[in-house]
Amino acid sequence: MGHLIEENLETVKQQMKLACQASGRKIEDVKLLLATKTVPLEKLQIAIQAGEVLFGENKAQELRDKFPLMQQYNQVEWHFIGHLQTNKVKDVVKYVTLIHSVDRLKLGQALHHQLVKENRTMDILVQINTSYEESKFGASPESALALVEQLSQFETLNVKGLMTIGKLNATNEETRHCFRLLKQIQSQIMEEKFPRVEMDILSMGMSGDFKVAIEEGATIIRVGTSVFGQRYLPDGYYWNEHARQDD
Repeated sequence: MGHLIEENLETVKQQMKLACQASGRKIEDVKLLLATKTVPLEKLQIAIQAGEVLFGENKAQELRDKFPLMQQYNQVEWHFIGHLQTNKVKDVVKYVTLIHSVDRLKLGQALHHQLVKENRTMDILVQINTSYEESKFGASPESALALVEQLSQFETLNVKGLMTIGKLNATNEETRHCFRLLKQIQSQIMEEKFPRVEMDILSMGMSGDFKVAIEEGATIIRVGTSVFGQRYLPDGYYWNEHARQDD
């Protein structure tokens, strides 16, 4: 198993390098985040031993279960990349340095409320539904500017950029359109010069489409199955709109 994960990591990194070369970008400008949903601890340990330090979790419960078991690896940085329910905010802010999936004002308010209590700040990305798929979370591209402006009012939140999920099971060109749209929204927001808003991070691209994402400007790609192998649960389990329980 260890040998396979190391080989997969090498393959992904080689593909990252080629995508950077094809688009005239520097490889150091793109970070590999390993998506850990349903991935057992021993597989994560192999990735850490291979030098990986950036991990992203989709579910608050899974993050809470894994984090204590991973604390010995103090070089590891955790991000939250899944849909975040407001009633799980307290759990998540304990463990992560960046939340990729802030997609509505209500979540921003809940984060702010918790962070004020803890007298601290949190780096966030605003999630945009660039594919307009009803099955996906994320603010609509049309409401992106307004949402970023609203979130910038909370002094506990540092908006660092944007996140999107490319159209699932789509052609490269359809996915490319999603990533280009995110890049356009990034430019529009930068022009507004909102306080405490930076647009340095574009989190986009997963196992099936990260090469296209890099070509279109991704600075973080979120890769799970290409490194750890197929999961037992389908993508719909993680991205399903109907999973909303609190808003």
